[in-house]
Amino acid sequence: MRLSRIIMALSVGLAVVAAPTAAGAAQPQPPVYPPAQPSLILVDPTITLGETFTLKGSGFQPLETADIDVSISDLPMAAPAEGTARRSDGSTVAMAAVSYTSTLTAPQAAPTHFTVTVDANDDFTVTYRPTRVGRHTFTATGRTSARTASTTGTVFPVRPTRPPHHGGHLPVTGGSIGTPLKFGGGLAGAGAVLLLASLAWRRRRLG
Repeated sequence: MRLSRIIMALSVGLAVVAAPTAAGAAQPQPPVYPPAQPSLILVDPTITLGETFTLKGSGFQPLETADIDVSISDLPMAAPAEGTARRSDGSTVAMAAVSYTSTLTAPQAAPTHFTVTVDANDDFTVTYRPTRVGRHTFTATGRTSARTASTTGTVFPVRPTRPPHHGGHLPVTGGSIGTPLKFGGGLAGAGAVLLLASLAWRRRRLG
């Protein structure tokens, strides 16, 4: 009898202890979301040489350092090889070398690796001024989170500008010819008058 009472008391005690655990397990648990995927975008993905890219990154770990690597590839119709020039039909022709002395120094090449610091909101913004024409692929990698994102922009060459005409109008070639023609016509008319006067003077003299 005593053994049965002991077993019953133990059973009741275990049930009382397990009740809060079961109740807690029955409560709905908050969902666990995976970390947001990082992103990297260019404000303007197409620029001309001399302009600046603006990179915006998000989804990285707050306050971590991110490495940005730049890879550059040529455009489909890139400049012809050194020592050649491209015709309008796409063919190339060799050019003779001309020696000259340059007083200008070439601009320093833009870096292909640099770092940025992510702010407290998991974001960063950085500018990059390329010094080469072509497709630029930017890859950002967080040092702590190892999260990676990429984006691509294109740098086109600067188009040459034509010098403006004086006065904003096209040159007129007819005016330079009209003046001599008018002068010549005047001379011819004066010659005809002199010829008629000479003939009249002769007739008077002979008559």
